[in-house]
Amino acid sequence: MNASPPPQPRQSAGWTAGLALLSLVLSGLLWLNGLVDSLQRPSVGNALELRQRELTALAAPALPANLRPLLAGDQPLQALQKELLQQVNDAPLPPAPEQQLQLALLQGQTGQQEAGRQRLQDLQQQVPPEQRPLLAALIAPPMNRAARPAESLWAGWQPSPLTRALACQALGGSVDGCSDRPAQRAAVLRLLGTGVVPVLLLLLGIGLLLRELWLRWRGKAQPRAPLQGPPLTLAEATLLIAGGFVVVGELLVPLLLAPVLQGALGPLAAQPALQQGVLVLGLYMGLMAVPLALLWGQLRPHGQRPLGGWLQWHWRPLGGTLRRAVAQVLMVLPLVALVGWLQERLVGDPGGSNPLLELVLTSANPLALLCFAVTALVLAPLFEETLFRGVLLPVLAQRWGGLWAVLISALVFSVAHLSIGEFPPLFVLGLGLGWLRLQSGRLGASVLMHGLWNGLTFANLLLLAG
Repeated sequence: MNASPPPQPRQSAGWTAGLALLSLVLSGLLWLNGLVDSLQRPSVGNALELRQRELTALAAPALPANLRPLLAGDQPLQALQKELLQQVNDAPLPPAPEQQLQLALLQGQTGQQEAGRQRLQDLQQQVPPEQRPLLAALIAPPMNRAARPAESLWAGWQPSPLTRALACQALGGSVDGCSDRPAQRAAVLRLLGTGVVPVLLLLLGIGLLLRELWLRWRGKAQPRAPLQGPPLTLAEATLLIAGGFVVVGELLVPLLLAPVLQGALGPLAAQPALQQGVLVLGLYMGLMAVPLALLWGQLRPHGQRPLGGWLQWHWRPLGGTLRRAVAQVLMVLPLVALVGWLQERLVGDPGGSNPLLELVLTSANPLALLCFAVTALVLAPLFEETLFRGVLLPVLAQRWGGLWAVLISALVFSVAHLSIGEFPPLFVLGLGLGWLRLQSGRLGASVLMHGLWNGLTFANLLLLAG
């Protein structure tokens, strides 16, 4: 006669299912609130477009004459002026003083002297006293202006090379005499990195994508690797992500940890960028701690892990894993670009960019940038891939098959970033990450792909920031 099952496992399963359901409801409410709030956050897209226009205008004089129309357009300064005017008029808050100064100087160059002069006078009333001597010199009649702005006039300003050159010309300097040749040559290299290299990567990605489709149509694609995941139920996976990651990690940890970190980082108040970088790094490590500890506790009762581990990291051979990751990044790149283009044409930019993008774009502190880089390029790929492709995808695949698992894990991954504006491209990226996990049987490949994707974004921000 068989013994009846002990009651404790049933009670434990019941508690797990109940907590998972409660966590799912709470996380749904939190995510819904976060997605709605994202509509109120500004988009970094406008800042990126403005930086690209300024970079193009700065690099244009140093470009070969035969390549200048292709890389910089026919009238880069006018394009910059148009972008500045649009952002100044549409911005809900007053733009930065340098943007207004740049626009006034460009208006003075394009026959709109009166509009530029009026803008300078308005700006003079807005800036602190130490910034007013430069504006007074620019407003003065031409016969009273110096040949070029003395260094003392820049007190309180941190102008870009282009702004310096425009002010120098407005005060009577020649175009050649006011040009910063080293800055222009550096801008050419940055322009190649932000304009030419992405196009080449897109073309390469399209070629690889077409090749992959051709191989699949001919039945010559590589077979799917065996998929292995942790021995967790759907309720346990839900409790891990909804309870450990969302409710505890995204809600409770910041409430408890942020005041402690802010107090400990008080000595860095004189370096706000570094203070913010360390805070971001510390909060993300705190967010990771509870879900990873919960995952460890869930796997511990299952005893000896199988060959290759519960999560199928499979880093080795590293060269093969890296090649898979690079190829998948390139194939996903044109798809994400297409979705972003369609979104912009159909609904515009709804805003809600990841705040980390703005921090990287505006920070000039190397240590702060290092903190942001470790968070975005190392911690985020490791942690997010562990949850979404290491646990959630294989658990879902056991119930509904690999394709549904890729789709649902990508949906959860994109919603978890709490940005309606970034949802479509993140969803496509999640599909690519899940497909790589499914096809390769290597979680390490997905981690590397995620890190490479974030690295491309990070590098683009650094190039635009200069």
